[in-house]
Amino acid sequence: MKKELEHSFVNELEKNQNIVHKVCKIYTNDPDSHNDLFQEITIQLWKAYPKFRGDSKFTTWMYRVALNTAITLYRKSKKRIKTQDIEGLVYKIKTDNYDDTEEKQLKLMYDAIKQLNDIDKALIFLYLEDKNYAEISETLGISEVNARVKMNRIKTKLKTILNP
Repeated sequence: MKKELEHSFVNELEKNQNIVHKVCKIYTNDPDSHNDLFQEITIQLWKAYPKFRGDSKFTTWMYRVALNTAITLYRKSKKRIKTQDIEGLVYKIKTDNYDDTEEKQLKLMYDAIKQLNDIDKALIFLYLEDKNYAEISETLGISEVNARVKMNRIKTKLKTILNP
C-alpha cells in the first residue's frame, strides 16, 4: 500500500512539478532559495498526500499546498535580517545579437508581482496560469466575486507599479 502511494505521488509530482517551480519563482529571489522552497513544498505535499481525497483536481490541491507553504515560509523569512545577493553585483557581457527585451519585461513584471502582498501574489499567479475565477476561488478559499474584485484591484496596482 505504501509503495503504491509513493509511486502515485512521485508520478503526480513529476507531471505537475512546473506548478511548484512557478510558485518558487514568485516567492524567491535566487536559485538557492528557489531550491530550498521547492524542497519544502515537496515535503509538505508528501506529508499531506495521504489525506488528499480527490474532491478537487490534483493540481488545484497542489496549488493550494504550494502557495500556503510559500506564504508561510515567506512570512517567517521577513523576520530575518536582509542581506544583499552578490550575484546582482556581477557584470554580464551582452552580445550584439541577443535581444533581451522580452526577458527584461518579464523581470519587470516579476519584480512588480513581488511587491504585492502574499494573497495578491497567489491570485495573480493563478490568473497568469490561465485559471478561471472558479478555480482561483476554490484554490484560495474565497468567493468568485471576491476573486474578481481583488483581480481588478491587483491589475490597477500592477499598472501603478509598472507605470509610475
